[in-house]
Amino acid sequence: MDKHIFTNRHILAWLEYYSENADIDLEHVKLLDITRKNKNLIPMVKSHKAVMVFTEAGHPDIFYRMFNAGLGECTVIYNEGSDPAGPVKVNKIYDMINRGINAAAAMLIINDNAKRTIGFGMDNDLFAHGSVRYVCPEIRAVILSKMLIDEQKNLCIVTGESIAVEAANMCGEATVIAVEYSPKDRRTLEENVNRFGLHNIHILEKLDEESLAGLPVPDVAMIVASPLLDKEMDVLLAVNPKMEFVIYTLDFITAASLPALFADKGISGTDVIQIQVANLNAKNAFDIQPSPWLITGRAGTEE
Repeated sequence: MDKHIFTNRHILAWLEYYSENADIDLEHVKLLDITRKNKNLIPMVKSHKAVMVFTEAGHPDIFYRMFNAGLGECTVIYNEGSDPAGPVKVNKIYDMINRGINAAAAMLIINDNAKRTIGFGMDNDLFAHGSVRYVCPEIRAVILSKMLIDEQKNLCIVTGESIAVEAANMCGEATVIAVEYSPKDRRTLEENVNRFGLHNIHILEKLDEESLAGLPVPDVAMIVASPLLDKEMDVLLAVNPKMEFVIYTLDFITAASLPALFADKGISGTDVIQIQVANLNAKNAFDIQPSPWLITGRAGTEE
C-alpha cells in the first residue's frame, strides 16, 4: 500500500471488513484519513461516536495524545497488519497509551460520550497558560459566530491566538493561518496546537504575500486591530479580492474610523457591534470584561 494514500478500493475493503467483524452501523461512521494534510484526529473523535481512522505506520504517541485529551474511555477496534483480514482486537485507549501504529491500516474508534453539537466559546482553562491573555469565552463565541465559519472555509487570524485554536478545532476540513508577531505568543500557540492535536494550523511570524504563498487562500480574516491593520488588509485583499473581514478592537477611535477604511477598500455590508460581558463572582458582584467592538464586512460585493 502506498504511503499516505488510501484509494477508494482500500477504503471500501476496510468498510466491508469492519461491517463483517464489528457490531457497528457503518451509516454513522465518519471516515478520517490522517495521512492527508489538515486532518485533526482528536476533535473528530470528540465529536463523533464512530470514526474510521486511516493511518500509516508510526505515530508512536497517537493513543497517549488521545488519552491526554480525555478520550481514554474510547474503544479501539483494529487488527494486526496492513490488510483488512484476520481477527479483530478490541481495547480501550487507556490500555494502548504505550504503543503506536505498526502498519498502514484502518481502525475504528468508538466514543460513546461524543458530542455532536457545536459549542462556541471554549473555557479558557482548556488552553495552555503562556504569554497570551485570552479573550473571555463569551466574546470568543461571538467572534466565531461573526466569522460564519464552516468546515470548508479557510481562515486567516492575526494575533487572535485562542480564536485560531478554537476555529481549527471546528474547521476540520479547512486551513487556519495564524499570524503571531511575538515569539512568545507563537510558542504558546504551538503548545496549544500540540495540546489539541491540531494539524490544520499554519503559524506565521509575519503577514505578507511571500509568507502566504503556497498556502490555501483564506476566505475569512479575523484581525486584532493594530497600527499594521491597513497594510494587513491590503495583503489579504491581494490574495483574495472577496475577503470577508472581522476586525476586533478595544479602541473607540479605531472602531469609528473603520467604516470609512472599509469603504475606501471596496468592502461593503459593514456592521459594527460592541460586546459587553459581566460575570458574577463569588462575592455576588459582577466582574466587567473588556468591551470590544467588532467590525465586519466583505470585499468585492455591492451594497
